[in-house]
Amino acid sequence: MAPDEAVVGCTGELVVGTRGAGGPGEVLVRIRGGTETFIAYSDEPLTRGVTVLVTESLGHRQVTVMAWGDPLIGDLGGTR
Repeated sequence: MAPDEAVVGCTGELVVGTRGAGGPGEVLVRIRGGTETFIAYSDEPLTRGVTVLVTESLGHRQVTVMAWGDPLIGDLGGTR
């Protein structure tokens, strides 16, 4: 399956935390007028509930994410 470029740049919330190199989690993303879940990989472990930014689509409903905070309010993302 080809990468889904529409999801790149979207933010979402982790519904299953990632384990960094230890394994993926799952992210819920608002896209295409609804919400969709994707398998989420990250460089660092991220906990459930963290807001993330999708940085890459890997195809087959898999994405790479990073912790994301609103730069206007100073939220740094990361762990809760």
